[in-house]
Amino acid sequence: MQRHAVSQGTRPWQTALAGSTLADGIEIRPLEAGDRADWDRLWADYLAFYGTRRSPDIFDTTFARYLDPARADMLAFVAVADGACVGLAHVIVHAHGWQVAPVTYLQDLYADPSLRGKGVGRALIEAVYADADATGRPNVYWTTQTGNTTARRLYDRIGVATDFMKYSRS
Repeated sequence: MQRHAVSQGTRPWQTALAGSTLADGIEIRPLEAGDRADWDRLWADYLAFYGTRRSPDIFDTTFARYLDPARADMLAFVAVADGACVGLAHVIVHAHGWQVAPVTYLQDLYADPSLRGKGVGRALIEAVYADADATGRPNVYWTTQTGNTTARRLYDRIGVATDFMKYSRS
């Protein structure tokens, strides 16, 4: 399984973003080591939105996993404006029992509140779509809270809601 298209020197999501309504000067790219402080802030804000926190060791472990070139199962993209990360997308790649190709789970998506409605979330999803297509895993899915109406307005335009409900072990 390929890590992502960057490892072959291409950036398929750039084509996907052509003509988007993305705010001026915002770039979508894979997470880099120098993004740590911005990533910490964005992920902490994302977790706070969902009423949770994680310990520093989880932050360290998760960040290291996203940067590990030997891992093909965890990817991260960031939206960058004026040299700072303003959005993130976390991806988990996993096998599927009903098909040969692996699938892409968009685990986390977050845009700085000051840039919502500017195309950051859509551009991050399109980068995930483009990477998934380029690496032979066109099945992409994600979940959100039913009351997250702001996000769902975007998701209803860029994806298809399913009839499945998520259950978890309590």
